Amino acid sequence: MIIAEIREELKRLQDVKYRDFQIPIIPTVKPESMIGVRTPELRKLAKQYGASKEIGAFLEDLPHLYFEENQLHAFILSGMKDYGKCIRELNRFLPYVDNWATCDQMSPRVFKKHRAELPDEIRKWIGSAKTYTVRFGIGMLMEHYLDEDFDPAYPEMVAAIRSEEYYVNMMIAWYFATALAKQYEAILPYIENRRLDTWSHNKAIQKAVESYRITPEQKTYLKTLKIRNMTWRERTPKSSTKICQSHQSGL
Repeated sequence: MIIAEIREELKRLQDVKYRDFQIPIIPTVKPESMIGVRTPELRKLAKQYGASKEIGAFLEDLPHLYFEENQLHAFILSGMKDYGKCIRELNRFLPYVDNWATCDQMSPRVFKKHRAELPDEIRKWIGSAKTYTVRFGIGMLMEHYLDEDFDPAYPEMVAAIRSEEYYVNMMIAWYFATALAKQYEAILPYIENRRLDTWSHNKAIQKAVESYRITPEQKTYLKTLKIRNMTWRERTPKSSTKICQSHQSGL
């Protein structure tokens, strides 16, 4: 019953213009699976349904039929207060995540209190064969371990990833650009020594240079480290035929 109720509520909140706006910027999602519900409304629903005793039936109903159900699922997990339960539900849900928006907007708040345990899970996610599971793992390293909990082992984990998937490589670049802004001296050798694949290397430099947190002197030097004469394959990652520009400026 709760699944039908949620779908009815999502359709009631439909904004057709917003749906039409979303379709081209989330190209891995089938247009017919998009209802068109704005994020604030989805977050409200997540708070409402997350407290329901019946929500387990919705969380187990995978794969979901609609993009907004995935979004709602992600926001419910983000609000969970029990770390163990959150990890179990995440590991069940992540293989079904099929787009950057659901992946990037999913950020469990309970992780802030469990940063000592979380890297073990992140290592598993980064080792996955699933594009958005890997992307999520990198995102969690970027969100939680570039400040006081920084450890040189974490950028090593990201630098070791090799993928032909655009949405993985973009997150690698985003991670290193952000890491340059926060841990410049520790991260610079990864760029100087070309530890990343060529596309991610150049994209990390581009994003770092666009960041207001990088000094003019650092930007000038980083530009000299860009790799020239890229091959066609290096210039064109496997999944880059339809690129969403709106989520690439997270610096």
